[in-house]
Amino acid sequence: MIKTSAPGRVCLFGEHQDYLGLPVITAAINLRIQIAGKANGSKEMHINLPDINSEEKFKLPIQNKEVPYKKERDYFRSVFNVLLREGVRLKEGWDCEVHGNIPINSGTSSSSALCVAWARFLTVASEVQKPEFSNPFFIAKMAHRAEVVEFNEPGGMMDHYASAMGGLLYQEFGETVNLQPFALKLGTFVLGDSLQPKDTKGILARVKFGVLDAIEIIKKEDPAFDLKTVPYDQLNRYQPLLSADQMEVLQGAVLNRDLTQEAKKLMSKDTLDERQFGKLLTEHQDVLAGLLKISTPKIDRMLSSAIKAGAYGGKINGSGGGGCMFVYAPENPQKVARAIELEGGKAYIIKTDEGVRHEKWENRSDLH
Repeated sequence: MIKTSAPGRVCLFGEHQDYLGLPVITAAINLRIQIAGKANGSKEMHINLPDINSEEKFKLPIQNKEVPYKKERDYFRSVFNVLLREGVRLKEGWDCEVHGNIPINSGTSSSSALCVAWARFLTVASEVQKPEFSNPFFIAKMAHRAEVVEFNEPGGMMDHYASAMGGLLYQEFGETVNLQPFALKLGTFVLGDSLQPKDTKGILARVKFGVLDAIEIIKKEDPAFDLKTVPYDQLNRYQPLLSADQMEVLQGAVLNRDLTQEAKKLMSKDTLDERQFGKLLTEHQDVLAGLLKISTPKIDRMLSSAIKAGAYGGKINGSGGGGCMFVYAPENPQKVARAIELEGGKAYIIKTDEGVRHEKWENRSDLH
């Protein structure tokens, strides 16, 4: 019998930055996906998903051939195939059950947590074992391949590393992935699900490709332009080259880049100025709402009411156009949660959490 779990995440700083090669700061949260399973002696994988009233089944391939995909984002099969290429081998099938309390399609990385937890489950179940199979960095890399690369999706890597590694992480992407954990202990957050579906594809099309198009136009005139280093006060020189929308999202990207570095300095100190931390979250939200335009009126109201109720600051979480927001609320989180729910959101009082786990099996009722 095997049980694994992986956390969701919030992006503290650097929203809409990882796909531009710019750093982000993430926090794993104590809302998790859990997978429990027992070997069934057959040659079939059976995965029960009672939370969404669904199930998945597939037969173990003969001679380690890959399993064909049946639908878009077929994550149970894609994780299996990616790990098959890395040497994972199952001698028999498993009956599994998946449970989770991460809001779905709301910007808290439920799908990435699922891929991370499933990758860890399969590496534990493998009759062939390699040292890297228990390494959370390896698990993150495999989950990213299975969720993003396998299906040519536009997403970045931060969700998978946040979920697999856990805690507070400064993540920097280039030719290599640079992960720097923060030692500080943060207090309570309150996550608020707006219950509005996200517009991920629409937002990415406007924001991501708006910035990338702006960079391409600028580089034709100024080949030395570098998004990682250009000072904000020098962006005006490029205004004649760009549309108003391109200029706005470029300014937003540079402001968010600088805010992330300011937050990194603040979070690297021995003692955290919690009020300043909250203030920086709200400054980040101002850029996301004002320049990138990824917030919604309902999320704006949820944030405003939460801060009036005592939260130190907060922001939208994820790609935007709906989904979740969160606030830092080390004092009176119940009052803050109530304020969010009075605005029509669903509130979760949360803390930071560790990464992917191979859990001790303590309760046979995990499988029904």
